Amino acid sequence: QVQLVQYGGGSVQPGGSLRLACTASGLSSDDFSMGWFRQPPGKAREGVICISQSGETTYYIDSLKGRFTVSRDNANNTLLLQRDSLEPEDTAIYYCAADRLPCTMWSYFAYWGQGTEVTVSS
Repeated sequence: QVQLVQYGGGSVQPGGSLRLACTASGLSSDDFSMGWFRQPPGKAREGVICISQSGETTYYIDSLKGRFTVSRDNANNTLLLQRDSLEPEDTAIYYCAADRLPCTMWSYFAYWGQGTEVTVSS
């Protein structure tokens, strides 16, 4: 049984940093693309960034280009998300997700973390 457990999040002031972690069990990370999504208040969920099975390729939507950094440690089945200079617009529930599908098909990912709330406010 695949399970994704997220860590991190909370309240952060504008200009602060975001560090989220996602630990996977029940799967071999080498076989799964992994990504981060977010759902701002009152809005639809959107993809943030995705990383290929090997970690060599990342995929993201143009509007978020360069704003987030993703990394993975396949030996420990862990996915990380980082962002500095947070803005109020980054307020959202953040989710990690995984699937055998490539990142270009991230909207179809089957396995999801529990979600972590991030609030950027002064």
